[in-house]
Amino acid sequence: MLNSSHSVLINHHSPLTEYATATEILRKMDKPLISRRLVDSNGSLAEAPSGAPNVGILGSGDFARSLATRLVGSGFSVAVGSRNPKRIAGLFPSATQVTSQAEAVVFPEVIFVAMFREHYSSLCGLSDQLASKILVDVSNPTEQEHLQYRESNAEYLASLFPTCTVVKAFNVISAWTLQAGPRDGNRQVPICSDQPEAKRTVSEMARTMGFTPVDMGSLASAREVEAMPLHLLPGWKVPALLALGLFIFFYAYNFIRDVLQPYMQEGKNKFYKLPLSVVNTTLPCVAYVLLSLVYLPGVLAAALQLHRGTKYRRFPDWLDHWLQHRKQIGLLSCFCAALHALYSLGLPLRCSHRYELVNLAIKQVLANKSHLWVEEDVWRMEIYLSMGVLALGTLSLLAITSLPSIANSLNWREFGFVQSTLGFVALVLSTLHTLTYGWTRAFEESCYKFYLPPTFTLTLLVPCVVILAKGLFLLPCFSRRLSKIRRGWEKDGAIKFMLPVDHALAQKTSHV
Repeated sequence: MLNSSHSVLINHHSPLTEYATATEILRKMDKPLISRRLVDSNGSLAEAPSGAPNVGILGSGDFARSLATRLVGSGFSVAVGSRNPKRIAGLFPSATQVTSQAEAVVFPEVIFVAMFREHYSSLCGLSDQLASKILVDVSNPTEQEHLQYRESNAEYLASLFPTCTVVKAFNVISAWTLQAGPRDGNRQVPICSDQPEAKRTVSEMARTMGFTPVDMGSLASAREVEAMPLHLLPGWKVPALLALGLFIFFYAYNFIRDVLQPYMQEGKNKFYKLPLSVVNTTLPCVAYVLLSLVYLPGVLAAALQLHRGTKYRRFPDWLDHWLQHRKQIGLLSCFCAALHALYSLGLPLRCSHRYELVNLAIKQVLANKSHLWVEEDVWRMEIYLSMGVLALGTLSLLAITSLPSIANSLNWREFGFVQSTLGFVALVLSTLHTLTYGWTRAFEESCYKFYLPPTFTLTLLVPCVVILAKGLFLLPCFSRRLSKIRRGWEKDGAIKFMLPVDHALAQKTSHV
């Protein structure tokens, strides 16, 4: 009965269901519950806490079914309350007791309210039975509801049942995660409540289920917790807009040079290049500039520290935000580079390319040329492709090490070496790739269409600035001073400009 973010199809023949069936058989035989031992998210067995409380679930939607499956598999005794228990009983694990709402809340100490906000009032008839119990609100409001109501769903539930203790938890966990088990980013469960003891109980349940509870404070934080699932990739908004803006700019620039200019000045119709050729010319420009923008803020931050003579002053907000978005910008750069490689593989498959080859062969025959070979072009293309493959491979390595599962296996020095040293190598290889592509065309008058320089000359501006600045910082006069500053040294007079120390910001340029 929850919103679509919790929806998932239930597999009634999953290992957890079979596990629940075995538990029910042993229970009928009056033997100890084997489900006191559960499988952790890493596949190892862990002990469920002795005296685990009975758990109730009010609701019979997809999330309620996944929650019941996970709870039963974790060793809890689960009772599900529904308005139509007979109709939905077959959808839940056989070890689950599916009954009416009034009967489901009699014995459990902890009750999950797995229904929409508008259905909370239908539970008011159970106020006496729910008194002194822990109600875990797992609901998520829609964006419209989040703006419409000033109070959170959990606070509204607490106002309806003042004799109960309301805990907000599990709203950021999807139904699929509950069934498949926690994985990396899906492991954390924000929990908030006004009662510390209730938070402790629900936190222990979350650990038993294989999750990591995160204490978010009092129930007043519930509105913030409920807003978490409403944010769609919040850290990617600015990098995505930046990449889109660069793509639009370079696409329009290449359109003017490669399509519009031949049409207006030579009468040649080359609009067929728009879907593939122009896109393929644009993608490497975007990837190259984005990669340089990953390392430009580090250069600016280092220059700022050298100028100030201290590392303890805060960076400007714009630079701080730029530093925080470097990972996303780098991943978008790798994405555009990968698309460029795929598009390049598709170029020889075009009909236009085959027609051009045939026309070139006919011209060669008519000109009575039996052998067409330009040594300079051959070497240029070989070097160009080799540098491109090396740059893409190095960039892919940077992207892979950005994944949490890989980054967590590296120590700080290894991670810094890959992201800083190899990242700079990728930038240098990309620069060589671009230079061998352009070769001497930057000095040929015929390449300036509509008096516009070739596209590759524009893309070289920012990367060359970054490479030159990094080269300057390697000089002893700069590198020694920068190293002293990052070890805590300050020049005379720098302290009077200092703000409160922010060590997190001070370390953001540790791998420049």
